[in-house]
Amino acid sequence: MAKKGKNYRAAFEAIDREKLYTPRVACKLLKDTAKANFDQTVDVALRLGVDPRQADQMIRGAVSLPHGTGKEVRVAVVTSGENVVAAQEAGADHVGGDDLIAELEKGELIEAIDAVVASPDMMGKLGRLGKTLGPRGLMPNPKSGTVTQDVAKAVREIKGGRVEYRVDRTGNVHAVLGKVSFEVDQLVDNFMAFFDEILRQRPASAKGRYVQTIAISSTMGPSVRIDAGKARAVIEDEDESAA
Repeated sequence: MAKKGKNYRAAFEAIDREKLYTPRVACKLLKDTAKANFDQTVDVALRLGVDPRQADQMIRGAVSLPHGTGKEVRVAVVTSGENVVAAQEAGADHVGGDDLIAELEKGELIEAIDAVVASPDMMGKLGRLGKTLGPRGLMPNPKSGTVTQDVAKAVREIKGGRVEYRVDRTGNVHAVLGKVSFEVDQLVDNFMAFFDEILRQRPASAKGRYVQTIAISSTMGPSVRIDAGKARAVIEDEDESAA
């Protein structure tokens, strides 16, 4: 295993690995210990008490973060008719019908986009790219709002900070919360938007503890664990402020 750098080791030592923090304290601690020469991405990961093998326990969807992700998102829209102009005016980076599908099929364009939106009438043709788009998380899906007649609205939401999420086969779900350069309040607001969305998605058939673990991390730093039982306690506790 590669030896960790001194900044990582210093951050690791500053974080109590046995302690569970409130969201505000966790975000502040992450910012204080994120030492790198670039603006790192902040991620959140939750372990859920669900069985993704059961169709009714497959947690999937999208949520708009109030402060965005801090990342420029490149969107391709597969559509036709009046929606072409609407998508272009909404700020889509690539718009087209059969011609755009052909470009996506070649593979090069896929590396230059972060999301694909499609109108329902184009899904029959786009379906043949499932094996190409699917593994990259780019295949449009009605549950995530990327298959819609209102493609302009979808483009604006994605550009404005909407993130998609999907539980993996081990019950983990993750998302981008923003950048280390964000203010603590902005990271907390984004965390709460994502956390509340996950709570709303709790399947009626899920038994036992739903949210089992929560952790946030920066690109180059160790994770900071959040107390699932206090995840909605956004007021910093006095005794934790010195953590």
